Amino acid sequence: MTGVNCFPVILSSPSGGGKTTIARALLAQRRDLGYSVSCTTREPRKGEVDGVDYFFLTADEFDFAARRGDFAEWAFVHGQRYGTLKREVERVLSSGKHVIMDIDVQGARQFAEVFERSALIFLLPPSADVLVERLRGRRSEAREALIRRLETAIEEFKAVSMYHYIVVNDRLEIAVARVSSIIDAEASRRERRTDGADAKVGALIEQLQLEIRKQQEIG
Repeated sequence: MTGVNCFPVILSSPSGGGKTTIARALLAQRRDLGYSVSCTTREPRKGEVDGVDYFFLTADEFDFAARRGDFAEWAFVHGQRYGTLKREVERVLSSGKHVIMDIDVQGARQFAEVFERSALIFLLPPSADVLVERLRGRRSEAREALIRRLETAIEEFKAVSMYHYIVVNDRLEIAVARVSSIIDAEASRRERRTDGADAKVGALIEQLQLEIRKQQEIG
């Protein structure tokens, strides 16, 4: 993408907060976004494809990659390991696209230390009742698992202050539009630009100063 330095966009939320749904919607809408496929040790869910939804690794494979320093971030989440490969992130960025990922709070904190130019966005549910209903709606949550996810959500909410932006995911289409606007705004930030914006500003100032002198001479 001409004139813009690509950067990672991190979406975080508790389970049921909509981060994966919003990431997929943005990927379908925007040609300037790419997806970094994460790794996990959990079993694939129905319809998930290895190398597309996740790289599904054994615990030993995951641990070996972690010791080798392959991950930009990794964490235990609900008893399973999840991680983002540095090479996957670099692959997307080098293709001229921002990389968008949905990762949890633990991972976002680690990731931002490796990729300091990341834009961090936290998605809030409109209410606690809505979050609980979303989790129950999956119908894959045993009572103990539901309690564990809710306890994790409480801890994740406590980390909101580390994020640059907060978006309430009440209506999906509105939340998607808000995140998309954030990406556009971030791409226009002066410190992200690589098209010589500062030099252009300097040239404009010089030209205007010259015009002022001309006008003064006429007067």
